[in-house]
Amino acid sequence: MIQQIGQVMLYVNDQQQVLNFWVDQIGFVSKESYDDGQIRWYEIAPTMDAETSFVLHDKQLIAKMQPELNLATPSILLYADAIDALYEQFKAKGITVGELVNMPMGRVFNFADPENNYFAIVEKG
Repeated sequence: MIQQIGQVMLYVNDQQQVLNFWVDQIGFVSKESYDDGQIRWYEIAPTMDAETSFVLHDKQLIAKMQPELNLATPSILLYADAIDALYEQFKAKGITVGELVNMPMGRVFNFADPENNYFAIVEKG
């Protein structure tokens, strides 16, 4: 029986740039990394004890290894509290953000990483 979502694979063109974005700009932590000289990946999450994490993989390498995979970025909705402050922090850091809007599930805005992949944040808590 499946109990939880463990990791979400994100396939990116520049792992280091995207890692720096998530850690330095968004505030995620780098939980683990792997590099055997052929394949390299980085695991990141909102906190060290988060149950679900992102794993940043090299898009071109994965495309060569498994051409049948869909390498597009999935639609991901993150939860946050104090969304007004977070929205202003993202704008102050120069992160591309969409409008802060009211939706049936709560107040939401989206933001883009350096590769122009968009993610959404909804206020929870």
